[in-house]
Amino acid sequence: MAHKSALINVMDAAARKASRRLLRDFGEVEQLQVSEKGPSDFVSSADLKAEQTIREELEKARPDYSFLLEEGGKVEGKDKSNRWIIDPLDGTANFLHGIPHFCISIALERDSEIFAGIIYDPAKDEMFYAEKGQGAWLNDKRLRVSGRAQAKDAVMATGIPHRGRGSAKTMALFNKELAVIMPQVAGIRRMGSAALDLAYVAAGRYEGFWERGLSAWDIAAGLIILREAGGIVSEINLGERMLETGSVLAANGRMHDAMADMLRKAARN
Repeated sequence: MAHKSALINVMDAAARKASRRLLRDFGEVEQLQVSEKGPSDFVSSADLKAEQTIREELEKARPDYSFLLEEGGKVEGKDKSNRWIIDPLDGTANFLHGIPHFCISIALERDSEIFAGIIYDPAKDEMFYAEKGQGAWLNDKRLRVSGRAQAKDAVMATGIPHRGRGSAKTMALFNKELAVIMPQVAGIRRMGSAALDLAYVAAGRYEGFWERGLSAWDIAAGLIILREAGGIVSEINLGERMLETGSVLAANGRMHDAMADMLRKAARN
């Protein structure tokens, strides 16, 4: 059984407190689907309230830490070495449409390195978490990436460029990537939450994940969880500046090089 550190307990408590309101709001969103206006404004409010709750809870426990917030931006604290990176609702479009696949993501960056992270899926009550050197966990179960080594057995995840998220050039490249990868793998999934996609690779549910145009709060927690589960994560071009560029290629150790090769082939085409 996992032993949670004081740090993970602080993050866990903040996420769970925010999630209780999110779940109530999610129930309301489902009822609002019949409205012509739709629930967009309601969801924006839910997002902001969740972020406020998380920030308040973390400030109680670590009052001097800095923040990078999806909604609130950068908040400088007295402690410049430690910074929380928070996405209060990853999978907003799913939430908006009453699809129960969304999460809260909280990471701690220490001295410019991701030190700990949690990803909490309140609809399924799944808490993924990791701390540097302590392994990765799902609730009380140790996580390991899958051992599948052949593309024909692999299920991959990705994010599809859409309106307001991706230029015509980006969409054309993505279509080339699909044309190369789809015939070689067992399946490709687009579930709508990059944080959960990374957590699912860590849990062995997917063999790999790739996407561009992500923000630091989408991926920070997932990076440490995946690495502590034995996975490999880089930029798609194999660089190491994922938080800055928003380019992510994540996979188990046996599939990472193969995925990189497929994506390079698509880019050459």
